[in-house]
Parts: sequence; C-alpha cells; structure tokens
Amino acid sequence: MDPFNAKFVAAALGSTATSLTMTPFDVIKTRLQTQPKEPLFSRPPPNKCCQPAHVSCVRNMSSLARPLEEVVCVYDHGVLRHERVTGFLDAARHVWRVEGIRGLWKGVGTSLLIGVPASTMYMLTYDHLFHNVFPALVQSPNLAPLIAGITARTAITTLLSPLELVRTNLQSTPKSPDQPHTLPSVMRSIRTVVRKQGILFLWRGLGPTLWRDVPFSGIYWAGYEGWKRYFESRGQSGVYVAFASGAISGTTASLLTSPFDVLKTRRQALLMAGTIPSQTRGTLLLSLRIIHTEGVGALFAGVLPRTAKIAPACGIMIACYEGVGRFLVKQD
Repeated sequence: MDPFNAKFVAAALGSTATSLTMTPFDVIKTRLQTQPKEPLFSRPPPNKCCQPAHVSCVRNMSSLARPLEEVVCVYDHGVLRHERVTGFLDAARHVWRVEGIRGLWKGVGTSLLIGVPASTMYMLTYDHLFHNVFPALVQSPNLAPLIAGITARTAITTLLSPLELVRTNLQSTPKSPDQPHTLPSVMRSIRTVVRKQGILFLWRGLGPTLWRDVPFSGIYWAGYEGWKRYFESRGQSGVYVAFASGAISGTTASLLTSPFDVLKTRRQALLMAGTIPSQTRGTLLLSLRIIHTEGVGALFAGVLPRTAKIAPACGIMIACYEGVGRFLVKQD
C-alpha cells in the first residue's frame, strides 16, 4: 500500500479504537468538571438523606461523606439528582447505576464523528510537518516535534472547534429532566444561539481549547520523540516502544495542562446554558473566578479520568499509527 494511504488507514483505525474505548472517561471527566464543588442542598442532620423532602432518598446517610467530595449529576427514573461522590470511580458507579452502561458511552457517536476525522487529520498533518517541512527549518531534534505538534494542533483545533462544542454539551449533565441532552436537542440549541449571536458563536471557547490543546501537543510530541530516541539508543524498538513512549508523554502533558481542560469545559458548558456571567467572559477572568469561589483544586477537577483516558489513548493511537502503517506498507 502507498505510504500515505497506509498512514491514513492506520490513523483512522487508531482514532476509532481510541474513541470507542475511552469515551466513558470523557463522560465522567465532563460531569465532574461541570458540577459545583459545594452540595446543592444544605447538609442534613446525621443519618438523614441529602435530598430535599419531596424527593426520595438515593444515597442513605450521605451526610457521613467527607466534606471535600465532588458532585455528580445523574438521572433516576426521570428525576435529576445531585449526589456527592468521592471521585472518579464513585462517579462512574453512580452514572452506571442510574443511567446504565449507555450513560457511560453518552456521545460516543459524536466522539466518533469528531474524533476519527480530527485525529486522522491531526496525525497526518503532524507527520508531514515533522518529516518534510521542519527538518529544513529547525535543526534541534527536541524543538522540531514541539513546533510541528503546536502547528498541527492549532490548525485542526481551530477548524473543528464547532464539533468540539457539540461533543462537550452532549456529554455534560442536562439542567432539567425535561431537557435531556441528545444530538438533535443540542443541535437545536446551537442553531437557536447562532441565530441570536451569529456564526462566530461556534468558535466561542476556542481560546481555552487552544490553551489546553496547543501546549499539550507540543509537550506530547517533544516527549514522545525524546522517549522513542531513548529506547532506540538502548536497542529497543517496535510497537510496544511506541505505546510506552506515547503513554508516558501523554501522562506528562495531561497533568501539566489539566487546568486549561477545566476552563475549556466550564466555558463551553456555560455558553450553551446561557448562564456565563460578565465577570467570567475571558479565560483569565474565569480562572480567577474559579480559584476565588472554589479553590485552586477546582482547576484540577477530573484530572484522574482525563489522565486515565489520555495515557492509554495516546499509547493506542501512536502504536496503531506506527504499527499498522508499517504493516500495510510491508504488505504491498
């Protein structure tokens, strides 16, 4: 197979596998990031339910929970409940228990619609820039992948920002039981807002997204190429080296850019809900507002599911891209 076609097929297969296996982590991350840190109802007396009087209790003795817990929203027989959870695993159990396994794969169709073309375009763009454009312009082996990753990510993220807006709001928690998030409902909401605010609304939140994705890509690709050279200098190569290099670099980049992911998710959810206050319209103002009202820790909400998703996702994607690509070329 022609090398370009082989890379195209490999990138598409890798992004499809990543989207199918990692969507639950994205759903839990988005739920955790878009919920308030404080309980929505006042703390009840000991051994009492945290739900209001007109709603049957979901989680008994919830007042015994630790005070610094997070909040997750779930549907239970048509009633939207807000429950305090101890973190990622507890949040996943709550969503699964109430919304079923389909709740953990909420938006998987949109993730495939966005993820497959986006990742394929991104990988091919980076590959071309790194191997054909920047070698003549940048001599440093560490700087070339960093610049190539930043350039590729900036272009693809800007182009596909409207689709990311759809995915984020599809996976976020609905504000009422009467308005569940489905693809048609989200698209109707977007059309309504676009008619009122103009087509540029589709790129609102692009700033925080670029703040997250551009540094991530630079850090990831510089780390990936560095780790791959490290393993190759010790006589190790192959798909498992690509997986390990991708997973290590993805973990590092995820931890360093987590606050920007929170800002992006919060901003896009507020925009669609129409509740973004004037004092949080800018990225810096929003970050200061979150720190002031919720503490610095709020900027790292969802860091566990995000990192748990990104580490294997990066490993799967790059291992598939290099392994399948080489296999298809050899088969020609």
